[in-house]
Amino acid sequence: MDSTAKLFIFLASCLSLFLVASVLKFLEKYWWTPLKIQKALSLQGIRGPPYQFIHGNNKASSLFRHQALSKPMALTHDIVPRVLPQIHAWINTYGKNYLTWEGNRAQLVISDTEIIKEILKNNDGAFPKRKDDSAFIYKIIGDGLVSSEGVKWARQRKLANHAFHGESLKNMNPAVIASVETMLEKWKGREDKEIEVFEEFRLLTSEVISRTAFGSNYLEGKKIFDMLTKLSILVTRNYFKARIPVISKLWKSADEIESEQLAKGIHDCVMGMVKRREEKVVTGESDNFGDDFLGLLVNAYHDSDEKNRLSVEDIVDECKTFYFAGQETTNSLLAWTVLVLAIHTDWQDKARKEIAEVFGDQNPHHQGISKLKTVSKFAFSNNRHDPKSWKRNSIGKLVVPADMEILIPIMTLHHEPQLWGDDVHVFNPERFSQGIANATKHNSAAFIPFSMGPRSCVGMSFATTETKIALSMILRRYTITLSPAYVHAPFPVITLQPQHGIQVMLHSV
Repeated sequence: MDSTAKLFIFLASCLSLFLVASVLKFLEKYWWTPLKIQKALSLQGIRGPPYQFIHGNNKASSLFRHQALSKPMALTHDIVPRVLPQIHAWINTYGKNYLTWEGNRAQLVISDTEIIKEILKNNDGAFPKRKDDSAFIYKIIGDGLVSSEGVKWARQRKLANHAFHGESLKNMNPAVIASVETMLEKWKGREDKEIEVFEEFRLLTSEVISRTAFGSNYLEGKKIFDMLTKLSILVTRNYFKARIPVISKLWKSADEIESEQLAKGIHDCVMGMVKRREEKVVTGESDNFGDDFLGLLVNAYHDSDEKNRLSVEDIVDECKTFYFAGQETTNSLLAWTVLVLAIHTDWQDKARKEIAEVFGDQNPHHQGISKLKTVSKFAFSNNRHDPKSWKRNSIGKLVVPADMEILIPIMTLHHEPQLWGDDVHVFNPERFSQGIANATKHNSAAFIPFSMGPRSCVGMSFATTETKIALSMILRRYTITLSPAYVHAPFPVITLQPQHGIQVMLHSV
């Protein structure tokens, strides 16, 4: 046998070994490991829908979602079967805690409040890290406050706490009031006419977060908001799509290409804002970078201590997180609150009376906002319908893989009859008349619209204050009734949105 033949045989053997190793690695990742995990958790009493090769339970989840959204819905607060149909069905089938699969990625769904408390109150910083920068949601949150861990998270949390608490929060109120006044000015002449409030509040909350956190107006941040909105649509559209091995590495879908372009566009816009802050200091127009959230980030970017210094990507990720969270969550809260007030006009009258007693003819002020007990009660009631889920990677007594994702379906907790009683689907703000602790029978994990523990939402006070200010100014001028055109169709797009808008009628007080 000549040397050429020997070389050919050697190369063929190497290729064969490589192909065999690749196939074995592929089967290990997409078949054997999922089955091992499924068996290990089954032995601990955790069951779930069977794993399907490559796709996991994505096809079943998509089918549940399609069927739920295709049906008309009555005007009711019982929205879990429509908004989270797969979770609703599988909890009923497999119990409060069950195993499900996003592709080949195991996900443990936890609805047991005792385990939830143990997870969310974990303060040792020992959560394993699992970053997937190919995921669509990563294009929105990046490695910002929501997803970062350890020392980096502590540094980011400290900056956010400084920007959105105490005196800083109080100083934001005039900007919130000015933004609401701008919106109400546009509403003049629209009395006794239909108005779609979800879009109105989207513009309002965009203006507020732009002014308070980034020192700009809505028009300056409009490009960022538009790109984040498009990204959120891509997240929802691709949430239950499995990435096909090998092919997904070689070929990108149109949505993946668009998401990368949007992420780059947001990066460029944010860095443009940063450059403008820097130029003002360089030219002497300002002697500092500002004391709002963006100013704090730019200061940290220039910090002389390398341990505290932020990178360019850190700034971009934090800005994306707070642009999105600061607008999206408050927009949703305000819109759904106005809907329930339009339906329950008796509570609307009570709120209006309280607002008049606290503020009279004045604009809302910091001292009076905390006295709005009735407004707080129906805001709490509306918060029970928030669909956000909280993901973490620690699980108490169960033995689970180190990188397993934990999902807490908050909406199911807020609609659980065992926690809230038989009237769980009734809009009853009086359940909060003696405070949240009594309403939840002192079960702290029963009501967590802003999560709990060290990872609780840093913008909670900001969102609730903005909501109270806006509602106080609106109800002082208008009574609100539901338009006959309104179609009740809650729709999950990261946060809960009305699929066809929220149409109401405004009537002068």
